Amino acid sequence: MKTVEWRDGKVRFLDQTRLPLEEIQRETDDYRVLGEAIRNLQIRGAPAIGVAAGYGVLLAVKALPSPSVSTVRLACSEAIAFLSATRPTAVNLFRALDRMAAVAGGYAGSDPRDLWSLLHREAMEIAEEDRQACLRIGEHGASLLKPGSVVLTHCNAGALATAGQGTALGVIATAARQGKIERVYVDETRPLLQGARLTAWELMKQNIPVVLMTDSSAGIAMQQGRIHAVIVGADRIARNGDAANKVGTYPLALMADRHGIPFYVAAPVSTVDTETATGADIPIEERDGSEVTHIAGQRIAPEGVDVYAPAFDVTPNELISAIVTERGIARAPVSETLMEVLRRGAPADGSRG
Repeated sequence: MKTVEWRDGKVRFLDQTRLPLEEIQRETDDYRVLGEAIRNLQIRGAPAIGVAAGYGVLLAVKALPSPSVSTVRLACSEAIAFLSATRPTAVNLFRALDRMAAVAGGYAGSDPRDLWSLLHREAMEIAEEDRQACLRIGEHGASLLKPGSVVLTHCNAGALATAGQGTALGVIATAARQGKIERVYVDETRPLLQGARLTAWELMKQNIPVVLMTDSSAGIAMQQGRIHAVIVGADRIARNGDAANKVGTYPLALMADRHGIPFYVAAPVSTVDTETATGADIPIEERDGSEVTHIAGQRIAPEGVDVYAPAFDVTPNELISAIVTERGIARAPVSETLMEVLRRGAPADGSRG
């Protein structure tokens, strides 16, 4: 399953707003359409957004009728400005756009074809690095789990959210192949039901036993001893290890702490924003209130009610047992170990990770 890919000069992506009822692949050669697909959650998940952003810059350049180096740079700038305004919290988006901007700005030659080749290579590297990172995250994270583990996850941090097998779900998939997973409890993840629509769908496709429950059922599941570990992804991790993830993650961490259950965050190092000191500095996207007042286009709340609709919340580092990256595991206290893991450098295979 490929969530987003570059194919024959266009971007092809799986429309996640139609899952699980329909599996619809869409194509576009317009970076503006791609940007709206990111904004409207047809493409979602921090790593996948970053990959799509790199492809979006390529679309802008490819659309030029008679490119020169200067017009290529201008097209890159315009696309980057547009794409950077789509989702404010996922730092992978900005990482990818910064990389594409650096290639365009750093080119010293005069042949636009050479510049195109460099941009194309960079976008493909962003995607391939994510695929490889997911595999390594899976291996590292699976080492934290014992045979017979029952885990809880929130939202969707699987293949649908990345260019590979996923981060949190990548850990689960790897552990399942190792015979360690008994079952996975999945929060429905209100208001957009990414757990019910996407994660349950992914796990069932992989024949991993899954139990779906309402978000508010997590507490009693922990209280009854049903959960051995919580594994989630992240859209941005601050330098001190505070982690922003889909709203509803913070209460899970609080409940896990109360019941002595390890709480793990799985994310590539590109999700760690070393320029953001703490979680208090992470911008939290607020979504349209209709996402709360409606389900599948059907109103479920009174007309005119005020709505508070943050898309993310921040889990403080002291509630995180470990942050799993492709470079290794930052164990608690993650405020002290995360930067050490990042300083280990790129993996031995040469990818930047």
